[in-house]
Amino acid sequence: MLRVLLATTLLATPALAQEAADAVAPEGATAGLTPEAAAPVTSQDWMVAAANPLAAEAGARVLREGGSAADAMVAVQAVLGLVEPQSSGLGGGAFLVYYDAATGTLTTLDGRETAPMAATPKLFLTEDGERMGFWDAVVGGLSVGTPGTPMLMEEAHRRWGTASWSGLFDDAIGLAEDGFPTSLRLAMAVTGDAERLSVHPETAAYFLPGGTPLQKGETLRNPAYADTLRAMAEQGADALYEGEIAEGIVAAVRGAAQPGLLSLEDLAAYKVVEREAVCAPYHGAEVCGMGPPSSGALTVGQILAMLDRYDLAALGPDSPEAWRLIGDASRLAFADRGLYMADSDFVPMPDLLDEAYLAGRAVLLSGDMALESVEPGTPPWDHAALDLAPGLDLSLPSTSHISIVDADGNALSMTTTIENGFGSRVWAPGGFLLNNELTDFSFATHDDGRPVANRVEPGKRPRSSMAPTIVMRDGAPVLVIGSPGGSRIIGYVAQAIVAHMDWGMDPQAAVSMPHLVNRFGTYDLEEGTAAAALAPDLEALGYEVNVRGLNSGLHAIAVTPDGLIGGADPRREGVAIGE
Repeated sequence: MLRVLLATTLLATPALAQEAADAVAPEGATAGLTPEAAAPVTSQDWMVAAANPLAAEAGARVLREGGSAADAMVAVQAVLGLVEPQSSGLGGGAFLVYYDAATGTLTTLDGRETAPMAATPKLFLTEDGERMGFWDAVVGGLSVGTPGTPMLMEEAHRRWGTASWSGLFDDAIGLAEDGFPTSLRLAMAVTGDAERLSVHPETAAYFLPGGTPLQKGETLRNPAYADTLRAMAEQGADALYEGEIAEGIVAAVRGAAQPGLLSLEDLAAYKVVEREAVCAPYHGAEVCGMGPPSSGALTVGQILAMLDRYDLAALGPDSPEAWRLIGDASRLAFADRGLYMADSDFVPMPDLLDEAYLAGRAVLLSGDMALESVEPGTPPWDHAALDLAPGLDLSLPSTSHISIVDADGNALSMTTTIENGFGSRVWAPGGFLLNNELTDFSFATHDDGRPVANRVEPGKRPRSSMAPTIVMRDGAPVLVIGSPGGSRIIGYVAQAIVAHMDWGMDPQAAVSMPHLVNRFGTYDLEEGTAAAALAPDLEALGYEVNVRGLNSGLHAIAVTPDGLIGGADPRREGVAIGE
C-alpha cells in the first residue's frame, strides 16, 4: 500500500509565514522534547524522502518501475532543481553516500564545486586588502564555482543505475513545460530575497515577473530548463560542461554585476571524485558519511564518539545534563573543524577520529557546567604540520537532502546545494541558478602569518558542512539520514541520530523533535517549541542562549527487519513515499 507523509515549511516572511504556521506547527511544542509527531511512513520494498512532493513522486515512479536508488536520485534531483531552485540544482554541487547491496560496499562520491583555476587566496579581498562584505561577495559571478551536480548524477547512474538514463528526466521535463504550482516555501523565499534577486535582469524576470514576487499557487514554467534536461538526457552531463550550455554559463558568470573567473577550461576539467567513507563508532554501529572537503562526517563523528562514553539514554531528551554533554561535544568538534578541516587534496589533516584522542577530549565533558572555553585539540599528526590558523567563512542555510532505499536494499544519502538561498543570484541561460559556493572558503587567507586551511586556492573544493549519513550495523544500513541547514546541518544530523539510537524515537519523531544546536558557545534553541523552555536551565549551566528559528530539512529512513520506516521534517515541504 502506498503511504505518503507531507510536511509544510515554517519560514519567517510575515504574511506567508503566518499562513505556514497556521497550516502546520510542530506538535508537542509545549509538552517536552519528545514530540507527538505524525505517524511515520512504513513500507516493505522501497522508500524515497525528498524536500518537495513533486520531486519525491518522480523518484517513487522510478522505484515503482524497478529502478535503483541511483536512478531515483537522478529523477528527484532533476525535479528539485525546477521546483526548489533556491536550494539546489544543476548549477550547484552535492555529496553522495551509497551502499551497494550486491557487493556490500559503502562509498562516497564528491560532486563539490571547485574554485576556478584563475582564483587566488585573495579572491574575496578588496584592493585595499580588506575582506569583502559577505553579501558583496555572494551576489554575482565572483562567488561561482565549477558546478558538480550534473556530473555526479551521471556518475552515480553509470555505477549503480539500472533504468534508461534518458527516461529519468521525463517528470522534470513535463513539469518544466506544462508548469507547476509555486510552492509556499518558494513563494516565501522569493518575497524575502526580492532585492537581491532583482540585481540581475534574467533572474528578476523569472522570479519577479513584472516586478512582483511569485505567489503561492502561481503556475511557473521553465522551457529553457526543459531544453537543458533534453540535452542532458541525450548527451549526458557533457551537455553542461562543453558546448552551448557551458558557454552560456561562463558568459553569465563573467557578465554578472560582480564578474567572476569561471572559464570553459574549468568546466571541461571538472571531475567527480570517489572517496572512502568516513565512519565513527556509536553504540556498536558505524556512523558513516562524507569526508573532506566536507566537514560533515568528521564533525558528526567526533560529536558522537565523545558522547558514546556517556549514558544519554538514561538521561533522556528533556534533561539539561544531556544537552550540556551534546552541546559541549559539539563545541569541541567545531573547534577542530575550524582549524584543521579543509579539502584534503590540498591540506594535510591529522587523524581527527583517533580513538585515544577522542577519549581524551570526552574527559573534558565530565564536569557539571558548560566548558568555560573551548580550543582545538592536538590529534595525532604524521605530517610535518603547518602552523594553521582558524578561518573566517560564513555558511548560511539553504540546501536540500534526499534519502532513498530501493527494493534491492541499495541505500543512498545525498545532500545537494547551491549554497546560499538562490546561490549567486546569477541565472544561467539553461534555466537554472548558479551557486555561490566559493563563499564557503575562508575570506581570511592568513592570521599572524599562519595560513588558513580553508583558504581559496585554484581547483580547490571549499569546506562544507553537508552531512549525508548512512548508519551501518553488521555491514548493512540501519539508518539513512541527512539535512540542509548551513553549518547547523551537523547539529541537526547528530541530534536526530541520538534521538533515534538513544531515545528510541522513530524517524518521524526524530526529525520532528525541537532543535538545540551549539556550535561556538551560544546555544540556539528552536523558537515556538519546548526547546525554548530549557533556556533557564542551560543558562544556569553557563551557556548564553539564543531562541530563534532553526529551519532544518531532515529526511530519514530506518531499515529494520520488518521493513522501512521513514520521516520527513515538518519544517519544510518534505514528503516520504514508500511501498
